[in-house]
Amino acid sequence: MPRPAPRQFEVIRKSEVTPNMLRITLGGDGMNTFPEDQASAYVKLMFDNPGQEKPMLRTYTVRAHRENEIDIDFVMHEDGGPASRWAIDCKAGDTIAIGGPGPKKLVDNNADWVLIVGDMTALPAISVNLEQLPADARGYAVIEVLSDADIQPLLKPENVTIHWVVNPHPGTNSTALVDAVMAIEWSHGKPSVWAACEFTGMQKLRHHFRNERAIDKREMYISSYWKLGANEETHKSVKREDAEREEAA
Repeated sequence: MPRPAPRQFEVIRKSEVTPNMLRITLGGDGMNTFPEDQASAYVKLMFDNPGQEKPMLRTYTVRAHRENEIDIDFVMHEDGGPASRWAIDCKAGDTIAIGGPGPKKLVDNNADWVLIVGDMTALPAISVNLEQLPADARGYAVIEVLSDADIQPLLKPENVTIHWVVNPHPGTNSTALVDAVMAIEWSHGKPSVWAACEFTGMQKLRHHFRNERAIDKREMYISSYWKLGANEETHKSVKREDAEREEAA
């Protein structure tokens, strides 16, 4: 099936979610043909790429989807790339081309329990995962943030416990999130595992889930959303090579 043409969206407003997360609300003509119910789906934001025919693409999660608007949350990195710089500089009325949406990646609500893991780049997708769980769901979410001030209230079932991990240097300190996951009390029954974070941390989590917890790959979604020191194009290439090695193993 051919990909839909990019849609033009307009900046409606912007707001600070926490000190290191900025929310941009988009609407306009692009919403006229945007599919319904796309919270947690990914989209490709398109930026000018000087000297190149094709635009620069950056992947983001739809945090929320209302009738005429979508929200996209941006982590404010110290060495922010084109997407975070755009988010800081944009103002109401500005436009941006967006590709997608791509498919949602959600936990299995029929599992005995859930384990949801990620850093701030995954927090929008984690938030939607928690919101869509049935009221009787149980399990854990382990979420890494840059500071105490970045801890935000999340809707979740009563029996899902959130463990917040404060790590001012994600990527550089790639063990903080993994250590927190390893410290939780493993529940009885079959879990559905969802994890997304920096590339090195993802590899450590994958090893833990597969080799120490014997999680079948069909019961797990795990992905790296970024790689320390790499832009999205380089990260995409590294991810592809890693996936090929895993498949051949």
